[in-house]
Amino acid sequence: MKKLVYLLGGTSEARALAAALMDEGYRVLLSVATGYGAALMEKREGLEVLAAKLDLAAMIKLLKERRPLAVADATHPYATEVTATAKAAAAAVGLPYFRLLRPEAAGGDYITVADFAEAAELLEQTEGPIFLTTGSKDLAAFTAVKDYCERIALRILPMAESLNKALALGYAPANIVCMQGPFDEDLDAATFAKYGARYVVTKDSGEAGGFSAKARAAVRVGAQLIVIGRKEREEGSSVSELLARLKTLSRGE
Repeated sequence: MKKLVYLLGGTSEARALAAALMDEGYRVLLSVATGYGAALMEKREGLEVLAAKLDLAAMIKLLKERRPLAVADATHPYATEVTATAKAAAAAVGLPYFRLLRPEAAGGDYITVADFAEAAELLEQTEGPIFLTTGSKDLAAFTAVKDYCERIALRILPMAESLNKALALGYAPANIVCMQGPFDEDLDAATFAKYGARYVVTKDSGEAGGFSAKARAAVRVGAQLIVIGRKEREEGSSVSELLARLKTLSRGE
């Protein structure tokens, strides 16, 4: 029987890694947080998708039951809680843990802040329209910005949960864009220009997350880019390195 790999992540890299694993002859149990993430994955023989948020106990139970060859973590760089859970669960069961690394963005003409609260504090001292590309999870932090309902436009995933959260926090419906990325520079620039953005807030999502396109688009429209920095520098593997390490495991070396 083909060996199973437990893969975490709803990112584009996770989907690409899942396809690469199946091309190499592995079965894949892909764990995503939501049904929306599951729907983005093309159905394929050898792929099983689990749409659920697992705590440590639930993940340990799953790993004991399914006994995969290894745990591969391709979650977003900012999903630190999930990564910590995956590491701990793999260690508890005695399974190898591999992190798919998304390189950080190269330096540029932007302001880096430590977290969302610091970004909000900085924006509170400015004037003019703001465009958020940081998703729905941390929208509450930006309600600290004076007149945020009028000043802030935002882009979130086309999910009812995300939209309802933004509306409940008081963001204006006319300022909410629901779209699935990643986006190219032209679309980013057109979106920022439509909302007259003087400030664009993003995460350091790397090339795979469209960071470079957003950075160039911000320059095109004359907006200052504000980047939420990563909490810590990660170590990990590229897709090719991860596949090579799995092959070594499969051979029992």
